[in-house]
Amino acid sequence: MIPFLDLRAQYASIGPQLEAAVIATMRDGTFVLGERVERFENNFAAYCGTDHAVAVNSGTSALHLALLAAGIGPGDEVITVPATFVATTAAIVYTGATPVFVDIDPITWTMSPELIADKVTSRTKAIMPVHLHGRLADMASICAMARLLGLIVIEDAAQAHGAERDGTRAGAFGDIGCFSFYPGKNLGGCGEGGIVTTNRADFAATIRSLRDWGQEGKYNHVRHGFNFRMDTVQGAVLDVKLPHLDRWNSQRRRIANIYNDHLRGRLGLPAGPIGLDHSCHVYAVQSEERGDLRATLNDAGIATGIHYPVPVHLQPAYAQLGYRAGDFPVAEALARRSLSLPLFPELSDDQVAFIVDVVNDATLQDIVQTA
Repeated sequence: MIPFLDLRAQYASIGPQLEAAVIATMRDGTFVLGERVERFENNFAAYCGTDHAVAVNSGTSALHLALLAAGIGPGDEVITVPATFVATTAAIVYTGATPVFVDIDPITWTMSPELIADKVTSRTKAIMPVHLHGRLADMASICAMARLLGLIVIEDAAQAHGAERDGTRAGAFGDIGCFSFYPGKNLGGCGEGGIVTTNRADFAATIRSLRDWGQEGKYNHVRHGFNFRMDTVQGAVLDVKLPHLDRWNSQRRRIANIYNDHLRGRLGLPAGPIGLDHSCHVYAVQSEERGDLRATLNDAGIATGIHYPVPVHLQPAYAQLGYRAGDFPVAEALARRSLSLPLFPELSDDQVAFIVDVVNDATLQDIVQTA
C-alpha cells in the first residue's frame, strides 16, 4: 500500500538527531516551555522573517490567542473562508466574535479579495485568509484592502510553512501569522503544537501572557489566560526538523509538478506551475467521479484523503450562522469534488509514476465510457 503520508520514512532519515534531542530534554527535566522552546521560537521567527514567534500547544490555540491579542471579542466580525479546516472558524467563535464568510477563487482555492468589501460592516475587525493546501492567498490585495479599511490581518498559515512570495514568507505578510505543528504538517511535531508570528511586540507580549494563565511574572495574573504552553519536547523536536524544511518542501513541489505535468483525463488540477508560493502540504485534484476514483486507487493499493468534504458553513455546528447550500458555490464545488493524492518528501519516483498511471487509466476510461 502506498500511504497517503509516511511519517516513519521521515523519522528514518533524521531519527538519531530526534532521539538525541528528546533524550537531552528528558535528562534536563524541563518539560514545559524553557530554553529549548525559546530557541525554536527564535529560529522560527528568523526563518519566517518576523521579529517575534510565540510557541503554543496547537494551531487552534495560535489562532485563538492571535484573535484575542488583536482585541477581537463579542460583537466583532472576522472575514474568512468556508473552505478550510473547522479550527479557523472555531477560533473566531471562541472569542465571541462572528465569522463572516467569503467564497474562494476558482483557480487558487484561496480567499477572493474582490469579494471582501461587500462583507465589511462597522463590526468588522479582522480578515483571516487561509493558505489552503499550502498555497499563499493573494496577500498583497488582502493586506492593501485591510490597510485601507483599518482592519487586522491574521494569516491562517497552518498548512503553509515555508511558502514564500517575492522574498516574504507565510506568517510575515499580515499583522499576525498562525501555524500548526500537527504531526502531518510539512513541519510537524511528535504531538500537538503551534506558533504565532508577528512584528508587533505588543501582540507577542499579550500572547505570551495569554498562553500561560495570563501571567506577567509568576503568580501575577493580569488577564484571563489559558494553559496553552508548548511542551519542551515539541520545541526540541521542531528545532531539529526546521533546517530540513526547505529541502522537504522542494521535494514536495517536485512531486506536485510531476503530477501536474502527467495527469490526464477528466480532472481539475491545481494551478501551475507550482512554485515557491506553495508549500504543497496537500495535492488535491477535482473529479466529478471522486468516489469511483478513490475506490479505484484504493483497490490499486494507493491511499487518498479528502480535504474537506463539507465546507464549514454547512457543518451542523455552525448552522446558527444562517448560511445555506449555494451561498458559496466555489467552496462547495471544491468540497464535493476534491481528492488528495499521496504527497510527502520520501515518496519515490516509481511510486509517483504508479499513482499517475492508475489515475490516468481511471480518468481516461471515464472519458471513453461517456463519449
